[in-house]
Amino acid sequence: MTAEDKLRDALESHPCYNEKAHREFARMHLPIAPRCNIQCNYCNRKYDCSNESRPGVTSEVLTPQEAAEKVAYVKERIPNLSVIGIAGPGDPLANEETFETLAILKDRFPDLTLCVSTNGLKLPENAQKLYDLGVRFITVTMNACDPKIGAKIYSHVILDGKRYDGEEGAKILEDRQSEGIRKCAELGMLVKINIVMVPGINTDHIPTLVKAVKKYGAYIVNILPLIPVEGTKFENMRAPTAEERKELMDNCSLDAKIMRHCRQCRADAIGMLDNDRSGEFAHFGSCRTACGPIADPASMVTIDRDADKVAVATSDGISVDSGFGNSKRFDVYVKKNDEYAFSKTIFINTDFQVSGRDHRSHLQSVVERLEDCGTVIVGEIGPLPEKLLRSEKVSVSIFNGKVEDALMAL
Repeated sequence: MTAEDKLRDALESHPCYNEKAHREFARMHLPIAPRCNIQCNYCNRKYDCSNESRPGVTSEVLTPQEAAEKVAYVKERIPNLSVIGIAGPGDPLANEETFETLAILKDRFPDLTLCVSTNGLKLPENAQKLYDLGVRFITVTMNACDPKIGAKIYSHVILDGKRYDGEEGAKILEDRQSEGIRKCAELGMLVKINIVMVPGINTDHIPTLVKAVKKYGAYIVNILPLIPVEGTKFENMRAPTAEERKELMDNCSLDAKIMRHCRQCRADAIGMLDNDRSGEFAHFGSCRTACGPIADPASMVTIDRDADKVAVATSDGISVDSGFGNSKRFDVYVKKNDEYAFSKTIFINTDFQVSGRDHRSHLQSVVERLEDCGTVIVGEIGPLPEKLLRSEKVSVSIFNGKVEDALMAL
C-alpha cells in the first residue's frame, strides 16, 4: 500500500477531518503538553475544570508513559477508537514530552492515526520530525495573516527564549505558521486550520485568511466561535451568533473546504465528537491535577442517565428547529425494541429576557426539567448550555431536519 493509500484510509476514519467519520469513529486527546510559547487573549489554560468543554482544559496532565497506558486502557473499552491527538493543554511543540509520546504510540499502536494541534510557532523546524514519527494530520490555529490584526489577538510570542510583543510578535508567528503549513503539505500531511472568529477584530479579515492558507496547502478550514473566558483579555467580548458564523462559513466555502461539525474539544477529550466520555477515564495517572485524589478508572461512577431517553428541541413536534436556550418545548422519546416512541412533552417558559447569572440559572433549570434524559437533540447550542449538559453527563446532538430523521441518526 502506498503512502497516499494509507493517508486516504486514515482520512476515512478521522472524525475531525471527515464529517461522515465523526458518527462512526472516536478520538482521544492526550494532555501531555502543559507549556505554551504564545499567549492568546482568549486563552486561559486551566488543568482542573472538569465541567468545561473548550480547548486548553483538562483534568490532569500525563507523562508519556501514563499516556500510553491510558490509550491501551481506553482502546479496550472504546473499540471504534481511531485517532490519538495531542492538543495541549499548552502547545505540543513547546513540550519535548510530545515527541516522546508520539514515539511510544507509533511503536505500540501502529493501527491508530496520530494527530497534533499546534499554534505553528515551532512547526517549521519540527515538520519533518513529526512526519517521521508517523503524524499525518496537523491542525494549526491561525487567526490572522495581518500583523496589525494579529497584535489584537496575541499578547506575546516567545521564541528561542526571547519575548516579542505587539505587531512584531504577530509577524513572527504569522511567518512561521505559513512556512510550517507549507512544509507539512509538501511532506504529504493533511493540514487543518483552526480560526477563532472574534467579532470586531478578525471577522472581516477571515475570508482573506482562508484564501491565504489554501494557497499554503491547507486541506480544510475550521472557523470556531470565540468563547469568552473569565480571566482573559477577551472575557467581556461577545461570541459570534450562530447566524454570523454560518454566514461567514458559507462565504469562505467558496475558497476552501470548511469543517462544520467541530465541538471545540477539551485537551483530554475521549469518545465521539457528540459524546465526550473523558470524565469516565479522568485521573488516570500520577497526582498532577487539582481535581482531588486519584481514582481507579475502573471504579469511576458517573451520573445515572437513561441512554434510551432522548429530549428533542422542537416547536411543532415535527422538526428539530430550536436552540437549547430558546426552545419552548422538548419532546421526550424512549427507545423500545430498537425504535423510539413518543413519551411526553416538556414545556419551557421563555417569555422573559434573562442575562448574566439569571441566564445561567434559567439554563440550569432547563437541564433539570429534562430529568434523566441521556441525550438532547437541538438545532444549535451555545458554549454555556453545552457545558451544563456535559457536566450532567448528557450527550448533545446537533441536527437540523425532521425529528424522525434525527432519532434515526442516533
